[in-house]
Amino acid sequence: MPFLPRADLLPNTFAYENEPLVKATGFREYDARWLFGPDINLLGIQALGLGLGTYIQSLGHQRIVVGHDFRSYSLSIKQALALGLIEAGCEVLDIGLALSPTAYYAQFDLDAPCVAMVTASHNENGWTGVKMGAARPLTFGPEEMGALKDIVLNGRFTPRDGGKLTRIEGMAERYIADVSRRASLTRPLKVVAACGNGTAGAFIPDALRRMGVAVVYEMDCSLDWTFPKYNPNPEDSEMLHAMAHAVKEFGADLALGFDGDGDRCGVVDNTGEEIFADKIGLMLARDLAPMNPCSTFVVDVKSTGLYATDPILAANGCTTVYWKTGHSYIKRKSAELGALAGFEKSGHFFLNEPLGRGYDCGLTAAAAILAMLDRNSDKTLSQMKDALPVAFTSLTMSPHCGDEVKYGVVERVVAEYQALAAAGGQILGRGIRDVITVNGVRVALDDGSWVLVRASSNKPEVVVVVESTLSADDMRALFHQEVKPRLGKYPEIGAYNQEV
Repeated sequence: MPFLPRADLLPNTFAYENEPLVKATGFREYDARWLFGPDINLLGIQALGLGLGTYIQSLGHQRIVVGHDFRSYSLSIKQALALGLIEAGCEVLDIGLALSPTAYYAQFDLDAPCVAMVTASHNENGWTGVKMGAARPLTFGPEEMGALKDIVLNGRFTPRDGGKLTRIEGMAERYIADVSRRASLTRPLKVVAACGNGTAGAFIPDALRRMGVAVVYEMDCSLDWTFPKYNPNPEDSEMLHAMAHAVKEFGADLALGFDGDGDRCGVVDNTGEEIFADKIGLMLARDLAPMNPCSTFVVDVKSTGLYATDPILAANGCTTVYWKTGHSYIKRKSAELGALAGFEKSGHFFLNEPLGRGYDCGLTAAAAILAMLDRNSDKTLSQMKDALPVAFTSLTMSPHCGDEVKYGVVERVVAEYQALAAAGGQILGRGIRDVITVNGVRVALDDGSWVLVRASSNKPEVVVVVESTLSADDMRALFHQEVKPRLGKYPEIGAYNQEV
C-alpha cells in the first residue's frame, strides 16, 4: 500500500476512495474501535491488516484466525483486513461469521498463535473494531496496541510474498461441541436465552440445549443488525429488564443474556432479579473453593468488595486480587497468576482449566453457572444469591467524555480523592479507608462501601460504579450526592447512558 494513513479525509470525496483513513483514537488500550466511515475507511482497515501482519511477522508468527460479527459492514471490513494481512505475507484462516470466543477457540483447534476478530461487541451501530491476540489465550494489551499504532500511523509496513487465505468450514460446530461438554446436567432447568438480535443468537440456543437445559424462550435470537429493541449488552438495564420479564412470563429458572459477540454473559434469577457478573463470580468462587482450595481469583476494580471479606473463600485459603478493568487485563492477570478464574463486572468470565481455556466466553460462563446449579440441586439461583453477604451495587453508569480528554478528567478526579483522603476528609459522613489507583480511582470507605471513577477503555466515556454496604438508598446517595456532582464540575462530562 503506497499511501501513509491520514486522519483528515472526508467521506464522499475522491481522496476518501483512494487513500486510507485511520484516526489515532481508534487504537485503544486493548482493542481497536472506530466509527466506520468518519473515523476509518476500508483502505484504512486494509492498512490496519498490513500493520497487524507486519507486527505479528516481527514476532515470528504467520498463521492468524479471522472472523466477523453480524453487522451490515463487518464482512467487508474483515475482507479488507484480510487483504492487508495477506499483503504482509500471513496465512489467513477465515472462520466466517463467528462469536469472539469461537475465534479464540479456533486458535487452539487450528494451532494458530494469532487472532483478529472483527467486532464492535455491544457498541451501537456504526461502530466497528478488531480484537487481536498473538499468544493464545491472551489478547493485546497497551504495549502491543502501542506498537501496532506506531506501525500503522507511521506507515512502517513490511509487505511480504507468500500470503494466502484459507476458508475454514465447521468451526462453529466444533466450538459448540467443545463448550457444551463442560456442562452435562442431571437437574431439569428452564432457561431463557437472550441475545439482543446480535451474533450470539445464531449459536447460543443450540449450545444451551446440548448442555441439557430446556430453552423455554429464545428471546431476540433472530439476527438483525439494526438491533431493533436495544443493543445486545447484558449489563444495560433495558436488556436486563426484558430478561426479567421473560423469566416471570415463562416460569424459568434463570435467564442467560449474551452480548453482540458472545464473550459476555448476564444473568437474571428465578425471581426476575438481575445478578451482576461480579456477584455471580462470587457465587461461583464460593461453590468452587471447597473443591479447589487455595485457589486464586482475579476480579476487576468495578467488582463488589465482598470477595475480600468472604468467609467461605477465607476458610478454603483462597486469594482474591483486584485488577484493572478490561478483558485483556483480567485475562492476562489470571494467566499470570495461574488463577482458577477471573471475573469482570461487565460479564466477562475467564475460566482456566478444568473449567475453560482461559479466554472470555459467554457460553463457558453459562456452562459453569449451570453446573453450579446442578451441584446445588436443592437451591434456586435466588436462594444462592441470598446466601451472599449483603451489598448494594449500582449499574455501570457511563457519562459521555471525549476520547481526547477522558484520561485527563479522570487524572484530576484521582487527584481530588487523593487530596481528600490525605486531609482526613469524609464521604457522606464516612472516613476514607483506601484510595486504589490501579485503574482510575476506587475510594473505599470505613464501612466497606466504595465509589469508582475510571476512563472507558473502548468508548468515549467515563465509567462510574458505586457500592453500599448499608442500603439501596445509600448506594443511590453515593452516586447522586457524591460522584455525579463531583464529575458535574467538569464541562467535558456529558449525559449518562443510565443512572441509578
